[in-house]
Amino acid sequence: MLLLQENGYGIDKGIPTLLVAASSMDDIAAITGFNTFLSIVFSSGSIISNVLSSLRNVFVGVLVGIVMGFFIQYFPSEDQVKVTQRRAFLVLSMCISAVLGCQYFDLHGSGGLVTLVLSFMAAKKWAKEKVGIQKIVANTWNIFQPLLFGLVGTEVSVEALESRTIGMCIATLGLALSVRILATFTLMSFADFRFKEKIFIALSWIPKATVQAVLGPLALETARRVEAPHLEAYSKDVMTVAFLAILITAPNGALLIGILGPKILERGDVTVPLKVDISNFEP
Repeated sequence: MLLLQENGYGIDKGIPTLLVAASSMDDIAAITGFNTFLSIVFSSGSIISNVLSSLRNVFVGVLVGIVMGFFIQYFPSEDQVKVTQRRAFLVLSMCISAVLGCQYFDLHGSGGLVTLVLSFMAAKKWAKEKVGIQKIVANTWNIFQPLLFGLVGTEVSVEALESRTIGMCIATLGLALSVRILATFTLMSFADFRFKEKIFIALSWIPKATVQAVLGPLALETARRVEAPHLEAYSKDVMTVAFLAILITAPNGALLIGILGPKILERGDVTVPLKVDISNFEP
């Protein structure tokens, strides 16, 4: 999607920006909802207390993200040497510290919200200067991405999977994707987009990978930490669904976006023309 944006596809109507922003909100909802139900399953307290605890974590994550985002907007200052590299290093350091710190203080889910809000606040201030920072962060992500998905793969034993389990997981995944695509297309019917653009936006919600790779193993990890062997089987099913979601939707969704994007979206001018007023020039 970012590659389409760089090449100018759909930028006149803001389609790539819309999808990236909506994806961020979707990540927040997924992280919050997952941690809420995870607390309900593994906690001995009441459902109300678990829901309130999850809402507290959301509030803390957003608040800390806003504070850290305001800080990073002005530090390091623009007049410093190699400010792009320093900002990229600071963003990565603060995001990692936020995730580890929230885990230490038992604020599950807050770390992910901090990183999202922090990055949003920083990008809003940096404007066009964020392009260089994005490249550094993207290169860093390319290094650590195989580690993330590799850890998920090591926890899934393909030989131990039963055909019934795989069938149920694929059916669940297919039903969820169908509802997701239909709901997106229905909502886009009220927006000022062409029919083909509505189809593209709906299909763009197919790929799921990063959040699933992060959240998938948490249930099994929690079951082992609290010594609840009777819940490990269900936790493995959760991770299997996450594994299949990554395996099925990520490559196919990326392929659809890469093929349909240039054919459906209108290409805008990514260059900004330089206008010079010569009416007041004297010979």
